[in-house]
Amino acid sequence: MKIDGNAIRPGMVIEHQGRLWRATKIQHTQPGKGGAYLQVELKDIRDGTKLNERFRSSEKVERARLEQTDYQFLFSEGDMHTFMHPETYEQTVLSTEAVGEDLVPFLQDGMNVKIESFEDEPLGVELPQHVTLEIAEADAVVKGQTASSSYKPAVLENGVKVLVPPHIGAGTRIVVDTREFTYVERAKD
Repeated sequence: MKIDGNAIRPGMVIEHQGRLWRATKIQHTQPGKGGAYLQVELKDIRDGTKLNERFRSSEKVERARLEQTDYQFLFSEGDMHTFMHPETYEQTVLSTEAVGEDLVPFLQDGMNVKIESFEDEPLGVELPQHVTLEIAEADAVVKGQTASSSYKPAVLENGVKVLVPPHIGAGTRIVVDTREFTYVERAKD
């Protein structure tokens, strides 16, 4: 499906120069001279090479159609992660690189995920937007700190560091956004 060059968004997969690329960062630029363009950082899905490319709004880009299939995470063994299709019980094993090194700590036993594939080749995993995790350690509250937008660092049970409000302490279960790795709210369970 063809889209305008300025319609590219982070996470989108496009076909460019005969390869599949995932947009990781975008920046709209309007120079004083000439037309506006979109500066896009692309990452090759298969080998991980990076490319910076400029797209004008008049250019057309081919957006890749990825199939998304529901799977359930079973277990990790070293750098390999096993997922199972809930209806056929077929198992798929993906490397840490395919899953995304920053997403691996958020995988939990029995978690429902979507595996993205292109022409029957698994390319990546989409986690649920929010996961509930327990805080392993958190800094003490500094007396005199105002409640307005002051956050303190905390380490989750999976080792990931996030910023949390001052009233959140160790042992508290919180909801974390897996796309931005940020605190959302205190868990309701």
